[in-house]
Amino acid sequence: MVPDSNLFDLSGKVAVVTGAGANGGIGHAIAVGFARYGADVIAADIDEAGAKTTAEEIQALGRRTLAVYCDISKPEDVENLFVKVDESFGRIDILVNVPFAFPSRVRPHELSLEAWHKTLEVNLTGYFLCSQQALRRMLKQGTGGSILNIGSIAGVSALGRGAFPYSVSKAGINQMTKELAVEYAGQGIRVNAVLPAQVLTPGFRKQLLEDPRFGEKLRQLFLKGIPINRLLEPEDFVGAAVFLCSEAAAAVTGVLLPVDGGNLALNAGGSHTWPTE
Repeated sequence: MVPDSNLFDLSGKVAVVTGAGANGGIGHAIAVGFARYGADVIAADIDEAGAKTTAEEIQALGRRTLAVYCDISKPEDVENLFVKVDESFGRIDILVNVPFAFPSRVRPHELSLEAWHKTLEVNLTGYFLCSQQALRRMLKQGTGGSILNIGSIAGVSALGRGAFPYSVSKAGINQMTKELAVEYAGQGIRVNAVLPAQVLTPGFRKQLLEDPRFGEKLRQLFLKGIPINRLLEPEDFVGAAVFLCSEAAAAVTGVLLPVDGGNLALNAGGSHTWPTE
């Protein structure tokens, strides 16, 4: 049997990518990558200017697009996002949940309840709110669909170093992915996740690599846990995202796909110690 050369083609698909602002990382790369493969893409972000820049890049590729301000932790913002999708596109075929919150690194006994709630509101509840809105529309359309969550290796093994609320929320995303996959497989809706290791996004550089407490010492620690011997780039996720949201993955659902340079295979991404001067 000759493979279908159009298996990865997203032409005619409408994709919503949250966290797609051009000043971000993974979401921006996936949004533009989807457009290159033929999809019309709605770019949503709390960085409205960044979302507009992404939309301009998508439009330059000849695709229909829309930039929408959206804080996924706020139900009213999520509802507004999908109403705009309804008004401008009339359907949704793909949802990619990307944003995350990472509070200041403190040990769990020092973590404020406010920081705990904020992390879960964005990293877990926000993904649920967006998925819920997308699912309602996909079910009504009756043509199936695909939801892709950006998880983390932190949801599989403990990272330590003050990552507690982030890791717990990412573990929740992993289970959410599996539960939704099982619930809606019969309706042709596939739900998968990719699990990044450390990615060179603007936020990662600012929060960690430029933090005098961590800096180069932490970079070298991360590299010890990544067999390909480099930190990941946002563009590393485009291929995996296109695969999981295309017909090439028609029988793939409930999968947690590491895009981590071999980190989980090595099982060396975490540490029970904090780097010191």
